[in-house]
Amino acid sequence: MTKKIIAVDLDGTLLNSESKLSDFTKETIKKISAKGHKVIITTGRPYRMALDFYKELELNTPMINFNGSLTHIPEQKWEFEQSLTVDKSFLLDMVQRKEEIEADFIAGEYRKRFYITNTNEEIADPRLFGIDNFKPENQFQAQLVTKNPNAILLQTHATDKYALAEEMNAFYQHELSINTWGGPLNILECGPKGVNKAFALQYLLNILNADRKDLIAFGDEHNDTEMLEFAGTGYAMKNASETLLPYADQQLELTNDQDGVAHKLTELYL
Repeated sequence: MTKKIIAVDLDGTLLNSESKLSDFTKETIKKISAKGHKVIITTGRPYRMALDFYKELELNTPMINFNGSLTHIPEQKWEFEQSLTVDKSFLLDMVQRKEEIEADFIAGEYRKRFYITNTNEEIADPRLFGIDNFKPENQFQAQLVTKNPNAILLQTHATDKYALAEEMNAFYQHELSINTWGGPLNILECGPKGVNKAFALQYLLNILNADRKDLIAFGDEHNDTEMLEFAGTGYAMKNASETLLPYADQQLELTNDQDGVAHKLTELYL
């Protein structure tokens, strides 16, 4: 059997609704890897919020974070690492326009740190950033923004996050990739122009000298559309957003809480 590249989203896909990996999912992924297939975590999460899952699954493959901005092998130097960034001027401008875009918070995301405009934990959930509590060094200050971030994350109280994403894309003249994130949460993520999960997977396939027909992908949200459309076979979860379904080859019969990915991989390869 040809070895497959298996791209898996985390939230709403591989993780259950408690943001955990079930024992069945962990064992299945380990068996799949042992057969020589390459499992690639492909997530909107920053690196620091995906590393523990990578370790739980005992992976040694590349990982894709920030919806495609960062492609790397965790805790290793890798000659093919790709880290793409957004010009910091966009972050500073959004902070100036925070009332206009009805932002609860705006955060500049870097590989190992972030700066957030609102540290009120009743409004901004620290767990979105992989921590229990915000610390003073997390507070956004314009003078701290000396480097370009990998992504800009914002939570809005606008009634339609999809409409806001379109408005912001138009306002910034499509110089950013602005996508929804976080399932039911009103969160937008802004990345480098033209960058998405499919962009990073194409880069990875070139490095691995692999064909997209041997790429399968699993996702549940709007930010998985390009990935599912690009993959040889794209699977939408049973719990997937309606916006994703037209891009999928198949919708699974099981949700993320029913180990949908693990059951499909067992059916296909074990």
